[in-house]
Amino acid sequence: MTNPVLAPAADKPGVREKSQLMSAAEIERSLTRLAYEIIERNGGAGALIFVGIRRRGAPLAERLAHKVNTFERLQVPVAALDITFYRDDLSTIDDQPVVRQHLLPFSVEGKTVILVDDVLYTGRTTRAALDALVDEGRPGRVELCVLIDRGHRELPIQADYVGRHVQTSNIEVIEVRLKEIDQEERVMLCERTS
Repeated sequence: MTNPVLAPAADKPGVREKSQLMSAAEIERSLTRLAYEIIERNGGAGALIFVGIRRRGAPLAERLAHKVNTFERLQVPVAALDITFYRDDLSTIDDQPVVRQHLLPFSVEGKTVILVDDVLYTGRTTRAALDALVDEGRPGRVELCVLIDRGHRELPIQADYVGRHVQTSNIEVIEVRLKEIDQEERVMLCERTS
C-alpha cells in the first residue's frame, strides 16, 4: 500500500514517508519464518547464540531467540552488541566518542553466532560487528540474519537469512520501527528531502 502524498517521517527532519513495507503482523510472520530457517539450517539450536546489533538488532535478536526457545524447548543465549567503537566512521560521529564496554555475557568460542540486524545496506555495520565479535573470541561460525536487505553493498557481505529484500535508491531510507524502541511496529520506506 503506497501513500499518494509523501508525509513527514516521525521525528525525522528531511525525511518523508513514502510507503509502508511491513505491518506488525508481517514482521511477526517474517521472524517466525526466520527462526524456523535458522533451526533447520543448523540442525537444531543446541550450539546457537543470538547477538543483536544495537539498536534495533537487539530486540529482533531477543524475539528470534524467544521463538527458537519455544520451538526447540531450550534456552538459547542472547545478547546485544554495541559496535560504536568499531565503526569506520567513528571520527564523523563525534569529536570525542564514548567507548562503551560491549563484552558479551557468554563465550562465543566454537559456537554458531546468529548476528542480527534490522537493515543490511552497505555492509559496514556488519563489518564492525564482526570485528567486535572477533575481539570476544573465536566463534565456530557466524551467520547474518536481517529483517530487510536493501542492497547497495560497499563490502562483500551477504545475509544468510533475510526477512524481505527491498530494492531502493540511494535517496531512499528504510526505517524499521519496533515497539521496544519506537512504541510502534512497522517498516517504512522513506525518502530524503534534503
